[in-house]
Amino acid sequence: MRSRHCPHILAFTPASLCAAIAGALLVGCVSTAPVVGGGDKGPVTGSAGGAATENKNSTLEHCDASLGTLGVVEDQNASWFQELRNYKLGSTVPVIRLMIQQSNCFVIVERGNAMQNMNTERALQQSGEARAGSNFGKGQMVAADYTMNPSIQFSQNTGGMGGGLAAFSPALGLAGAMAGSLKTNEAATTLILIDNRSGVQLAAAEGSAKNTDFNIMGGLFGGLAGGGAGGYSNSPEGKIIIAAFADSYNQLVRAVRNYKAQTVKGGLGTGGALGVSGGSTAASKAADGPSTTTTTKPATKKKAAPKPVSPTTP
Repeated sequence: MRSRHCPHILAFTPASLCAAIAGALLVGCVSTAPVVGGGDKGPVTGSAGGAATENKNSTLEHCDASLGTLGVVEDQNASWFQELRNYKLGSTVPVIRLMIQQSNCFVIVERGNAMQNMNTERALQQSGEARAGSNFGKGQMVAADYTMNPSIQFSQNTGGMGGGLAAFSPALGLAGAMAGSLKTNEAATTLILIDNRSGVQLAAAEGSAKNTDFNIMGGLFGGLAGGGAGGYSNSPEGKIIIAAFADSYNQLVRAVRNYKAQTVKGGLGTGGALGVSGGSTAASKAADGPSTTTTTKPATKKKAAPKPVSPTTP
C-alpha cells in the first residue's frame, strides 16, 4: 500500500517505519512555507542606501568619511573567474560593491555592464526620443578616482573523513554512522586599489577564510539524502570566497587609514633612481658622468747640470 502523502513510500514493517519517515523527510515529501529573510546568512549581508546601512556584518570595517569614488572591475578572462562556474557561481562584483558601500570608505560608481544601459538613455536623449526635461545632458557623469581589482588566488574543496565512523569501529554503531563526513572549504583572495589618474597602485591586501562542513546525515542515509544536512545548505564554496574577500577588504581599509604616499627622488615616472648607461634620465646621466678617478703622470728625469770646464794652460 502506498502512502497518500508520499506515494513513493511503500508499506513498511513497524521496525523500519521510523527510518522510512526520516528518509522521506530528507528527500522532500514534507516542506515548510518560505520565510522572508530566513536561511543561512553569509559573511556579507544586509543592505545599503547611500551612507545608511541595514543588517550589515558587525565585523566589517567602517569609515567616518569616504576617501573617494571607486569602480570595481574584475578580470573575467582570468582562470579563477572560469573556475567559479564549476561551483555555479557568477560575478563577485555585486557582493563586493555591497560590502564597500556598507563600509562608507568609498563611493561606488558604475563601471560594469550597466554602463550600456546608461549610454542607451543618453542616446535616446540625443535622438530626441526622450521626454523634455529628462536632463541627460553632458557633464553629469561622476569620475572614478580609483579602481578596485578583485582576484582569487585559490579556492579548494577538500574531502575529509567519510563513510561513517562505524566502518572504523563497529562498537560506535549508530553514533558512528551519524558522524557522516567532513569537508573543508578554503579560499584566499586579493584586492588591489589603483589610482586612475596616475595608474599607481595605492594599496593591496590578501585575505583568507576556511570552514569545515559537517555532512551529518550522509553517513546514515547514504545517497538517499542527496547531500545530507551539511553545515552550509547553499553554496558553501561561495560563502567561503566572499568571507575571504571580506577579510581582504578589512585589511585594505586598515592599510589606507594610515596611508602614506610613496616617493621617488625627482618625482614619479621621471626615470627613477636606477640609471642605465647611455640613458636619458637624470640617474642615467649621473651614471655616465665624468670619472672621479685621477691618473698620475710618470715623473720626468731632471737633466744633469753640465760639468765645469777647467781652464787650459798655454
